[in-house]
Amino acid sequence: MIWTLVILAVLVLYIISVYNGLVVARQRVKEAWSTIDTQLKRRYDLIPNLLETVKAYAKYEKKTLQAVIEARNSAMKATGTAQKGKAEEALSGTLKSLFALSESYPDLKANTNFLELQRELTDTEDKIQATRQFYNTVVLTLNTKIEMFPSNIFANLFGFQKGTFFEMDIEEARAARKAPKVKFD
Repeated sequence: MIWTLVILAVLVLYIISVYNGLVVARQRVKEAWSTIDTQLKRRYDLIPNLLETVKAYAKYEKKTLQAVIEARNSAMKATGTAQKGKAEEALSGTLKSLFALSESYPDLKANTNFLELQRELTDTEDKIQATRQFYNTVVLTLNTKIEMFPSNIFANLFGFQKGTFFEMDIEEARAARKAPKVKFD
């Protein structure tokens, strides 16, 4: 009789432990996403100031400026990890083209406000990459717990869902990794 109660108590404690481990993993995913979201909002807030600075110097570059505005708006409206990842990649691409404009406008390139905003955006991009890596690590932990036996039984029983990785498009990743071809005449 006592052994039955001991075994039952151990089993209940084990189920509680597995459940709590799944809850902790799910909460870490939410926390990591919140950190990414904070950095993305910081980037969104910096972009209008950068655009105003560039407008003063690059009056004939409306197409590039409009592309940045549209990409920012799309990124802010994106929902879900996959859609957000694609929108953020598009925004990063338009920001690169905006920074490339400074090469054509020496006064803009020397403007301290532009340089400070560019530095802050670069710093934010680095933080986004670091938080993205952390987020993907905690998603991996959650997904592993959900798939591993016997916690997968409890994950299914209690309705735990797998997390989605925050990553860029595979084709874009491959294109980004390709080294440029250098040709000397």
